Amino acid sequence: MSLRCTIILVLSLVCVISSACAPTNTFETLDMDAVVANQLSKPAEAGNATANDLRKLAEAGNADAQNRLGLLYTAGLGIPQNYERAKRWFTRAAEQGHAGAQVNLGTLYLVGHGFYQSDQQALFWFRNAAEQNEALAFAKLGLLYARGQGVPRDIIQAHMWYNLSAAHRLGQAAELRDALAQQMTPAQIAEAQRLAREWKPRMNKLSQTVP
Repeated sequence: MSLRCTIILVLSLVCVISSACAPTNTFETLDMDAVVANQLSKPAEAGNATANDLRKLAEAGNADAQNRLGLLYTAGLGIPQNYERAKRWFTRAAEQGHAGAQVNLGTLYLVGHGFYQSDQQALFWFRNAAEQNEALAFAKLGLLYARGQGVPRDIIQAHMWYNLSAAHRLGQAAELRDALAQQMTPAQIAEAQRLAREWKPRMNKLSQTVP
């Protein structure tokens, strides 16, 4: 069976046996199933490779293949589920600047799948992905600020990040932003909107010290 057909089959099973098809899962629970379903469904440079070819590409340094191999290990798709190996491949891709892998690695750290949990590591990788205008990273930063997880709770910052994510057409981010706005004053909303308008990505510096 081709990797593409296997992916379609697994995505169907994920939707049946879990809540990964629910839009709230991606942001509210930071569930890796939702991330896997979202990213494996997208066309990409290594998207048509067989499993063996994917591994060869990953070992040769192809960041997209490394990220996808990490997703396969996360889901146990055609290979035994192994979060440590997923982390290894996500890290290699993330260090090359692959925004999707940075989100995936941050999510693994946040939920503590297979190794230690670290809000600071999650925050670091989400921020790096956000610097590349990664919409899912915006949403997850909004969630962290809304919860006060890894950062002091700040509903203005949360609204700003949700707003940036919604601008990239992530509908659930818009819903979370609007729900948060019900807890805010008009002045707070205006400030959050100003911050979103003025936000610009800076140079993504992976040379920063990782927490």
